Amino acid sequence: MKPEQTRPPQEQQRQPGLESAMDPRPQSIADFQRPLRLRDKTAVVTGGDSGIGRAVALAFAREGANVAIAYLDEDDDAQETVRLVEAEGRRCWPYRADLGDEQTCVDVAAKMRSGLRRIDILVNNAGEQHPKGDLRDVTRAQVERTFATNVFAMISLTRELLPAIPKGGSIINTASVTAFRGSPGLLDYAATKGAIVSFTRSLALNLVDQGIRVNAVAPGPIWTPLIPSTFDAESVATFGADVPMARPGEPAEVAPSYVFLASDDACYMTGQVLHVNGGEPI
Repeated sequence: MKPEQTRPPQEQQRQPGLESAMDPRPQSIADFQRPLRLRDKTAVVTGGDSGIGRAVALAFAREGANVAIAYLDEDDDAQETVRLVEAEGRRCWPYRADLGDEQTCVDVAAKMRSGLRRIDILVNNAGEQHPKGDLRDVTRAQVERTFATNVFAMISLTRELLPAIPKGGSIINTASVTAFRGSPGLLDYAATKGAIVSFTRSLALNLVDQGIRVNAVAPGPIWTPLIPSTFDAESVATFGADVPMARPGEPAEVAPSYVFLASDDACYMTGQVLHVNGGEPI
């Protein structure tokens, strides 16, 4: 099948070539630049009570977006996120829900569609992990729970919120460095993150004709509440020391990648993964 023409036929007899002779001329200045990249957008961020989710919610608010956060049961942390977002002059709506439960996920999505009307940005960030160094200790129940939170909830929430996402919308999924290099102690967690990468790439192709972009961020060792709630004190003490930068990253150092993918700055990106991991080659 012959590809459709995208530019008038032309050639130049010298390299590197003359931009002045091109038809049309390349756009060097974006026509969508503005002071606030997410002005008056509405975003949903799961796991928005703390860690990466809170940092993303706050970064979105600073770029002009109103934010709804979904969280499990960390009410105090969630209210702190609300306070921080509102301090930026934006609105923040907390939704308490176990997204790993299908019916709960469907119900909270219905409330979001009804209350928010339009959702310009969806960040699927909620997750859990349970270290086990021996595969024989990884039970079926644990695998099902990890996949329910990390993968099934992501697919279900996206499905339920999709009618509220307009053309030009952005979906951003939180993957992990473990999807690319593996993790001997987080077998089922790494498997979920690999699934998220594949889901991201597939959904990007599925929605491209609707004008909705789908990308992912794959953080490395980031200092969030998930770390001390997962690992023992000795492991926490050296957390992140094994990456080239020899330290864990902060949630605020990851959040700008989500802002970029949510904004028109990333208008020619879909199905991609950004790696924020302290220098680990991927």
